[in-house]
Amino acid sequence: MFKLRTFAIASVTAFAALAATAQAQEINFGIIATDSASTQRERWEPFFRDMEKKTGLTIKSFYAPDYAGVIEAMRFNKVQVAWYGNKAAMEAVDRANGEVFAQVMYADGSFGYHSLLITRQDSPLKSLDDVFKAGKSLNVGIGDPNSTSGFLVPTFYLFAKNNVDYRTAFKTVRNASHGANIQAVLARQVDVATNNTEAVGELKAAKPELASQLRILWESPLIPSDPFVWRKDLDPAVKTRIKNFVVNYAKSDEQEKAILKNIYNYGGFRASDNDQLTPIRQLELFKQRSKVESDTALDAATRAKQLADIDAKLAAMKL
Repeated sequence: MFKLRTFAIASVTAFAALAATAQAQEINFGIIATDSASTQRERWEPFFRDMEKKTGLTIKSFYAPDYAGVIEAMRFNKVQVAWYGNKAAMEAVDRANGEVFAQVMYADGSFGYHSLLITRQDSPLKSLDDVFKAGKSLNVGIGDPNSTSGFLVPTFYLFAKNNVDYRTAFKTVRNASHGANIQAVLARQVDVATNNTEAVGELKAAKPELASQLRILWESPLIPSDPFVWRKDLDPAVKTRIKNFVVNYAKSDEQEKAILKNIYNYGGFRASDNDQLTPIRQLELFKQRSKVESDTALDAATRAKQLADIDAKLAAMKL
């Protein structure tokens, strides 16, 4: 009886261990909302099916309606790996136990893209100066607040550096995804909108007749291409399998290359780390500095202290 009971206990323990192992092999992979969930699903699912075949992991995709949804899902361990823009990745690293492990490479071998301001080709707006002059008569589309190219980069380089408060300078300002902002410009629902060379490039490839209806009014400095982020507490063995798959994907296989090209004209990946986010952190701090400098409600001592704190953070960053 004792032997039988011991065997039963051992069997239950072994089964529990197997169940825990099986559960550990299931990875939820988050995708930020640069477009509709249905569009993102069409782009990314073939990549996830290849990941399953080559890693032996079960990959479950997660498509949130906004960037914050994926960040919060990672924070509460509902998502273990995610594709982010750099600003959202910074939030995930700071608030959701995230860690950058890979970076997207474009099909041309580059590791960067640009933020854009777009309008219709037949718009009377021919330059950035025209946009600022028209100001209060314009309806403007801007990106998700956690978007690097749709929000962070344009709010600093496009607006703050031109002494324009985008929140009050225009008739209306609305937040939306890159895809939604392109459609809003084409449908004349907004006069201008932020976007990026990824989304516009994809439109040129898929629907050149629509892309030809767009005019680019402004292009930002180069933005580092998007990172992949995992939770730092992910099983090291699982990390190894995922990283090996990602950095070796589409090296020579033509079908894999076609899958990546269909996502955002991607060409592969390289290993990366949190240092990739340094330019974005600097951008956030420069933006904060400009805001402090122009804040007339601050007394001289408070302003000086806040500026000194920001400058110290900038100086401490690895360039």
